[in-house]
Amino acid sequence: MSIVENKIIVKDLVTKSNLPASDYVINPYVGCPHGCRYCYACFMKWFTGHSEEWGSFIDIKQCDKPISQKKLQGKSVFLSSVTDCYNPFEEKYKITRNILEQLISIDCELNISTKSNLVLRDIDLLKQCKNLKVSISVNTLDEKFKNDMDNASSIQERLETLETLYKNGIYTVLFMSPVFPGITDYREIIEKTNKYVDEYWFENLNLRGSYKQDIISYIKRTSPHLLKLYNELYIDGNMEFWNSLSVEIEEYCNVHSIKHVNYFYHKKLVEAKLKQK
Repeated sequence: MSIVENKIIVKDLVTKSNLPASDYVINPYVGCPHGCRYCYACFMKWFTGHSEEWGSFIDIKQCDKPISQKKLQGKSVFLSSVTDCYNPFEEKYKITRNILEQLISIDCELNISTKSNLVLRDIDLLKQCKNLKVSISVNTLDEKFKNDMDNASSIQERLETLETLYKNGIYTVLFMSPVFPGITDYREIIEKTNKYVDEYWFENLNLRGSYKQDIISYIKRTSPHLLKLYNELYIDGNMEFWNSLSVEIEEYCNVHSIKHVNYFYHKKLVEAKLKQK
């Protein structure tokens, strides 16, 4: 698929965050060539005037304003919330690298989330960050399923990236997101990776908008034995599966002394944060 590429001028790269664990977010790009079929960020195109299919366009942000040290000092910063800051165009434009060069002098809590092994290019800068976590998204060990869902780095490359980061003294997070009911085997993933992962984050699959029917149709075609479960979850709104799995994961992680955060109730966490303001 060809990608529609465009440069845009923005006044500031830093924006306030409504995410539960971040004060600010930095999104160096609009759109994402990884084109995840389940990506909630696809709603962005309705606000940015894009008519192209999600995953087929990328806006490269140009900003002359330096990142404010005063604003971010002592705050938590997330890179990135509605794009992958290490999408393939980062290799060419190095917007994320430029951002990191500014952030290393700021005493902030920095979380980087990506599906790409390109993050290893910047390991020299990552080592200089004072309070850093790098999370790599992995929700399957099945390369075929991964290829059906996104155009990002292979699962093997992601695991090797986690291991390389860990060996270089960088705090690693395996972000098990989104957990696909009946497909994501959290135990298998943990058992394969726990030697080089410091912490695990879990987030459930949320389906809404245009991609809801696409994913349900995919399940009907590839895993028809799971269709009843998906209909209960995403048509009937029955949360029993998630409630039960949440307890199961909690018990497993506690028994095995696995550091973790459960974001299954992301919407509730966001609402709670907004009420605190």
